[in-house]
Amino acid sequence: MTISIEKIEEFKRKLISDEKSKATAEQYARRIAAMRNALDGQELTRESVLEYKELLKQKYAPASVNAAIAAINSFLDYIGMHEHKLKNVKIQRKVYADSGRELKKEEYKSLLAAAGGKPRLSMILQTLVSTGIRISELKFITTEAIERGIAEIDCKGKHRTVFIPQKLCRMLKKYANKLKIKMGSIFITKNGNPVDRSNLAKELKKLAEAAKVAKEKVFPHNFRHLFARIFYSAYKDIVRLSDILGHSSINTTRIYTRESGEVHRRQIDDLMRKLAV
Repeated sequence: MTISIEKIEEFKRKLISDEKSKATAEQYARRIAAMRNALDGQELTRESVLEYKELLKQKYAPASVNAAIAAINSFLDYIGMHEHKLKNVKIQRKVYADSGRELKKEEYKSLLAAAGGKPRLSMILQTLVSTGIRISELKFITTEAIERGIAEIDCKGKHRTVFIPQKLCRMLKKYANKLKIKMGSIFITKNGNPVDRSNLAKELKKLAEAAKVAKEKVFPHNFRHLFARIFYSAYKDIVRLSDILGHSSINTTRIYTRESGEVHRRQIDDLMRKLAV
């Protein structure tokens, strides 16, 4: 068979009906559309799928290739071609975080200062860093949640309880009262819909520029990483952190607690000084 636009749309609707997020469904659909364009009318066979994988490996980093493979394998499952599913590209686990993308606490403070004239943006940043939630989970920060100091998160088929710090609750209540939000999600657009990643993309780019922070460091998930590093630095409890972040594997949490190579270099240099006779 060849991949049709109609089949891709059907696939996207199936993902949404299976409770995949809209963003994930659209991303998977885009990746299958990209494969369709690359195949240019070729039949979907084991050979053509493998050829496309090789093309991806030539053009993209391994992590990006594996993200595309996840979408492809999901699509192959959907159309019943399980035998054509691909294996991931093996990636050696990185010991250090990329210092060029690691958001530091001082940079976060600069972003907050620059967001001073934008109450919604400022409160969103503080909520992400104070709770460690994902941007897609902001909708669960409701007036009811801040009244209890607890948000009940239902995301990606998982349920977890997130505690909201008392100071943040007071700030959020003040913010909601000022905007006369009496119930439901606190962070909403002008149309009353919950804020999502697309609503913040342009704002964050402008904020990074205003705060003189590298743009590649300023994206929603990086605030979750900052929360994780601060928590782990304070308590050294990766099991508790994994529960808070809602990870099913501690190996995933380890990615969030990696420090840059410069931190490790300083530790080794310090060790050499201590060993000096």
